[in-house]
Order: sequence, then C-alpha cells, then structure tokens
Amino acid sequence: MKKYLYIYKSELMSTLQYFLDIVFKLLSYIIHIFVFMNLWDYIYDNPAELINGYSKNQMIWYIIITEIIWAATDGRRYCRKISNDVRSGNIAYLINKPYSYIAYAISSHLGETTIKTLITLAAGIIMGGVMLGEFPKLSLIGIILSFISMLLAVVINSLLITFIGLISFIIEDSNPIYWLYSKMILMFGVVFPIEFFPGVLKHIISFSPIYVTCYGPAKLFVDFNFQSAIEIFIAQIIYFGIALAMCYGLYAKGVKKLNVTGG
Repeated sequence: MKKYLYIYKSELMSTLQYFLDIVFKLLSYIIHIFVFMNLWDYIYDNPAELINGYSKNQMIWYIIITEIIWAATDGRRYCRKISNDVRSGNIAYLINKPYSYIAYAISSHLGETTIKTLITLAAGIIMGGVMLGEFPKLSLIGIILSFISMLLAVVINSLLITFIGLISFIIEDSNPIYWLYSKMILMFGVVFPIEFFPGVLKHIISFSPIYVTCYGPAKLFVDFNFQSAIEIFIAQIIYFGIALAMCYGLYAKGVKKLNVTGG
C-alpha cells in the first residue's frame, strides 16, 4: 500500500508544475456549468416548478456534481495512456516492476487528477451558491456520505476506463470504445437524471455504470435520504468488485499473451 501511496503523492506533486493545464480545465468546467445554468433557467418558467421531481435549483446542482465527477476522471487522456502502454509494449516493462500494473495506473491517475478535482469542486460549490442563492438541504452526515459516494464513483469509473484501455490487448485501438462509453455516460448520466427517461430505459440505466458513476452521487447531494444512500452504496460496492475483477481478468489474459509471444 505504501508504494501506491508514494506513486499517488509523486503524481500529485508533479501536477502542480502544470498550472496552466489546471486553469484551462477549470475554465472549461465553468463554461459548461454556465451554459447548463442558462439552459435550465430557460426550460423552467417558474423556479418552484418541478420537472420529473426536480426543481430548477436541484437540476443545476445535479449538473454541477456530475460535471465535477466527470472532470475528476479525465477519462480520454487516461484511456489513451493505458491503451498506449499496451500498444507500444511499455506494459511489458511495467509488469516486471514489484507492483500491480492496475493499482499503479489507478494510483498514478488519481494523483494526476486530485488537485484539478479539488479546484473544480470549490469552483462548482461557489458558482452554485452565488448564482442560485442556496445550497441543497444536507445534514453533516449527508454531506459526508455524498462525498464518499462521489469518491467511489471516480474510482469505479477509473477502473472501467482501465478495462477499456486494456482491451487494446485484444483489438488494436480501444479509444473508439471509450468514445462510445463516454457519450453514453454524458447523455444518460451527466446531463439528465434517470427520472427524465421513459420506463424501460430508466430500468436499464439503473443497472448500468451510469447509476453508480454519475446519477447516484449527484442524487444523494441534491435530494439525500438514507434509503437511497444504502441502495447507491450497495450498487457501488458491487460495481467496484465487478470492475476490479474485469480489469484483473483481462490483464492476466493479456500478460499471458505477452509471455507466449515473448513480449
């Protein structure tokens, strides 16, 4: 565990050297939130109106949280990194190191994104508070559980993207698969809550990664209750186990293939 913490800290400190990258990511986030704030302001004629159970302020807070989670993952760059490790053969060098490649990749990735995520989180909370004039009604335990769920969402999403990157063991380039995955998450999780979709599609989404990586944490933040928290945490734990098993299963298959072909 200490070595992965060291990897995390090293990447965390390295990120501080790229201040402009952090600034551009923050500006991109602020622009996205500003656009969605104006969109939902236009859709809701009356701020007290409910659409599919959400008030205007709840919808905007939902977008603020899902965009933070999505920005925290920085999936496109991370998937490309994993895919390039496999395609370039660099993974053959890394698997001989005294650590798990998957744990190394996740630790390194979280280290890269932590500072950006904290700054984005602060910006989102400030924007929401200033422009909406109110915060979701959350108790201290509600705030803690919501943020734990957000952290789990980032880890699960990172594991799923790791798996997509490792698909390069099987096909030449897994980036198109990530493109499809990212668009699915954005359309059915980041932009709209599950309640906005028709019955059959709603049930499908509730069993998909969207539920645990976007909808669940954001739902807890805007409309917290303990029953939902229990259901979301159970789903996240199950998905964490599934994603971890998928990553290690595909990784083991890929390493076996490398050993057979001589790297």
